[in-house]
Amino acid sequence: MPYRRLPNTDNARIKALKTAIEKHNAFFGKSDISLDIRKLKLMLRNFENAQLLYRESLEIQASSNKKFQKLVKNTRLYISHFIQVLNLCVIRNEIKKEQKRLYNMTPENFTVPDLTSNDALLYWGNSLIKGERARLAQGGAPIYNPTIARVDVAFSQFKDAYFSQKVYRNTTSRQLENLSGQRNDIDSALSALWNQIEAAFANLPSGERIERCKEYGIVYYLRKEEKARENN
Repeated sequence: MPYRRLPNTDNARIKALKTAIEKHNAFFGKSDISLDIRKLKLMLRNFENAQLLYRESLEIQASSNKKFQKLVKNTRLYISHFIQVLNLCVIRNEIKKEQKRLYNMTPENFTVPDLTSNDALLYWGNSLIKGERARLAQGGAPIYNPTIARVDVAFSQFKDAYFSQKVYRNTTSRQLENLSGQRNDIDSALSALWNQIEAAFANLPSGERIERCKEYGIVYYLRKEEKARENN
């Protein structure tokens, strides 16, 4: 005996709702089946709108992320190069090693810190800009190639894009949460409706009952052994 299964994709849910709505005149002819056609139409419209908003939000996020990753790479290069030049200046005694503390750096450590995460870029970008400005205020000579001004430009672009990307992710998450909530409501409505449809055709022979139920949008699947018998 084939078993019934609720839709497991959004498009399948939409198809099931549309089938139920298209069959509403036939449903009203069955006293055993109660169908709130307005509720189903509203449910369908809201779900299609939620699906559209989620897809649009996801596309915006993906498109923005491509640009953001380029800014991440560019900012990482500038921060890394600035730290390397700063360390070289210390090695050449052009800058006192104690002044590295202005940049939140350990005087004796000449390695470039891990810059693989966005949080690390935020930390070191802010630290370098504040540190260079503090050292210049003490009368120090500016570092060139790259200058802190050029680092600041790249870092500012990265920072703006970083927070914009967080907004896009949060928006996409909210749209997905809204979509997921509606999925549960639709599944509950379809389950109740399909129970009524099957009950309405319960007196028909098995094969005919299944075919009639399919006309009203119910989806059936064969079990493994039933598929094997059918293939044989």
